[in-house]
Amino acid sequence: MQLDKIDLRILAVLQQDSSVTNQELADQVGLSPSPCLRRVKALEESGLIRGSVTLLNQNMLGLRLTAFIQISMDRHTPDRFEVFEREVMALPQVKSCSLVTGQSADYLLEVVVEDMDHYQELLLGKLTRIEGVTGVHSSFLLRRIVDRTSLPLEHLI
Repeated sequence: MQLDKIDLRILAVLQQDSSVTNQELADQVGLSPSPCLRRVKALEESGLIRGSVTLLNQNMLGLRLTAFIQISMDRHTPDRFEVFEREVMALPQVKSCSLVTGQSADYLLEVVVEDMDHYQELLLGKLTRIEGVTGVHSSFLLRRIVDRTSLPLEHLI
């Protein structure tokens, strides 16, 4: 999909606040509401806009512990990875899971839990019991320095 400057402005605004009304969005990008809505629909249909979410305050929900977990697997086979990924997707505490390279681990997980007791329960009761998991290394978040949900768009201008 070929993006123009108006499309990029639409994306920038929506990345900051997806709850903006179509009228507000149109005003901010310099369009009338109908063409603005058509552009948004086209961006959605192209797959560039994957969806909209509401971001919650994890501390206010009692999820005060964030851990970054490196997981090592015993074998690097599609069936082993498929089992692990299916099991991890079913765990609501897992905020993200990435297959990585360049380190001793195969997967990098970000998990959020209430406290260390719940972390231990997740780690020992679930993650280490997944078939093929041979190593786990955990690091704990002290403070977030950058916490963006938006992607950079400057390279497209």
